[in-house]
Amino acid sequence: MAGKGKILLMDDEQIILDVTQEVLKFLGYDVMFAENGSDAVSLYMREKEAGAPFDIVILDLSIPNGMGGKETIQKLRAYDPAVKAIVSSGYSNDPVVTDYAGYGFSGVLSKPYKINDVKLILEQLQKL
Repeated sequence: MAGKGKILLMDDEQIILDVTQEVLKFLGYDVMFAENGSDAVSLYMREKEAGAPFDIVILDLSIPNGMGGKETIQKLRAYDPAVKAIVSSGYSNDPVVTDYAGYGFSGVLSKPYKINDVKLILEQLQKL
C-alpha cells in the first residue's frame, strides 16, 4: 500500500533529511523539512492555517544549539492537540524514547531508519 499524506521532518543533519526524504517519497508521501524546533513549529502553523496541514510530524529528539523534539512537541500540542508526532532518536534508552506517549508522541523511530519500520509506523498513525 502506497502512503498518502504530508510529513514534516525535523532533523539537524542534512544527510538524514536527504535520505529520509527519498524514503518518504518512495513510500508515496510529500515531505517538508525543518532543521530545528522553532522552524518546525512555524512551518506546522503556517501550513495548517493555509489549509494544508501535515498528517504526521517526525521530530529528532536532539538538536544541538536548537529546540529538540521534547520541547517542540510541547509547543505543537499546545497549538494542535491532535498532532500526530513521531520522536526520532539514536538513543534508545532516553526517557522520551522509552515513554514516548508520556511526552506527547504517537510513536518512535530509532536511527538508523529501516524503510519497513518507517512504512509501518506511518501506516499505523494514519489509521488513528
